[in-house]
Amino acid sequence: METTLPAFTPIEESLFLTLCGRALDSRSPHPILADAMADEIVRKLGYDCDTFHLSASPIINIALRAKKLDEVALRFVASHPDAVGLDLGAGLDTRAFRVAPPPTVDWYDIDFPEVISARGQLIPDRTNAHGVGTDLTDPDWLDAIPADRPAVIVADGLLAFLTQEDMISLLNRLTSHFPSGEVAFNGYSGFAIWAAKHYHGTQSVADLIKSRGFDDPREPERWDPNLKLVEEILLTREPEVAEFPPALRLFTCLSAHSTAWSRRGTTVLRYRF
Repeated sequence: METTLPAFTPIEESLFLTLCGRALDSRSPHPILADAMADEIVRKLGYDCDTFHLSASPIINIALRAKKLDEVALRFVASHPDAVGLDLGAGLDTRAFRVAPPPTVDWYDIDFPEVISARGQLIPDRTNAHGVGTDLTDPDWLDAIPADRPAVIVADGLLAFLTQEDMISLLNRLTSHFPSGEVAFNGYSGFAIWAAKHYHGTQSVADLIKSRGFDDPREPERWDPNLKLVEEILLTREPEVAEFPPALRLFTCLSAHSTAWSRRGTTVLRYRF
């Protein structure tokens, strides 16, 4: 059956950048994330990932940060089988299938209504997985989510597309809604935001980036006093670096000696509330 996607806005179209990153990683001889479902979606749509001219570095970055966010969610639902899981700005990601939470966990993929409609055509149903179509800056969308259970909340790439004010407001609403939980997202330093606006592979989203980034991983603690940083994952120091292509592996290993230099790239930040 032919898949006809809704008409996407530019911000909704940005989901193809990370989808292609995950798909191209899965085609690699040494995949980091190995998300075969992402590749299936790309092939079903006939989408041309060459549009982004992605080199090995951004492909690996997309795959590795997704893997680390998966690990955060997996650990949480393993220790909280009554949890609620939220993937903010889920796009066409199939994290619920990779994490495979037990049926006692309710998982919510949150994105614009048109994206949730596309997910319904492309991603198989899963027990206790729900799509919520909304603008994340809408203050009322959380009314549809249970408020009496611990929550693990992940956001991959979302931060770059929100102003700091919108991000603070969103975090405040999340930590007020749930009794406890964890929130994890990939942080962007000021340099990383600059690079995303100038790198040829991300030119398609450059004009959509609203965040100015932040260099101190404890800054979100000042945005929301309920948040406490419990882990800063520097991707340069993760074991998957051993699987990188030789030149990129060497550069990454050199960068790993400096925390400041490692923070210039993408980090994954985990907070408890």
